[in-house]
Amino acid sequence: MPNFSAVSADTKLPPQTSKQKFIIAAKNSFDYSSFLIAAVQSGVSMASNSYPEFHQGAEGYGRYYYHTLLDTADANFMVSGVWPVVFRQDNRFYTLGHGSLSKRAFYAATRVLVTRSDAGNNTFNASEIIGTGSAAGISTLYYPDKYQTWTKVGQRWLTSCIIDSANFTFKEFWPDINRKIFHTQ
Repeated sequence: MPNFSAVSADTKLPPQTSKQKFIIAAKNSFDYSSFLIAAVQSGVSMASNSYPEFHQGAEGYGRYYYHTLLDTADANFMVSGVWPVVFRQDNRFYTLGHGSLSKRAFYAATRVLVTRSDAGNNTFNASEIIGTGSAAGISTLYYPDKYQTWTKVGQRWLTSCIIDSANFTFKEFWPDINRKIFHTQ
């Protein structure tokens, strides 16, 4: 999973430029791991026949993969590029790094709702909420007509927020996991 935006606990960084925000969005979208994650997600979606119109087999898998890659890029550029520039918000995830397991998990999971402004203050994460919503809206351009309803767009929006919350939680605990499994500092 791409990790170009996690910042170690208690680190103070200068505000990002607009260009730096878009660079993170591009790295998150086009890192080799993004293609691997999309491959797994596509396989799961095809196995559960999420979109019967895509069909099965290699051609069907290609459709699932193409849509998953587009969804990933849309979300990354909206959440980490466009809206952080508009709202002057920091698109990096600052780990808490200390405290109880439940405190850290709660902190990480709530970063979909709370982020830092470019000035360094905590603020409502409009970039995440509006970004995932706008990415879900953009997806109506390339999904079959029957998946372009408010309900389906809302489901993609909510699913994206939940995935991002889980992603933040993983990033919060990755240094601990890395240290215990791979014995690195």
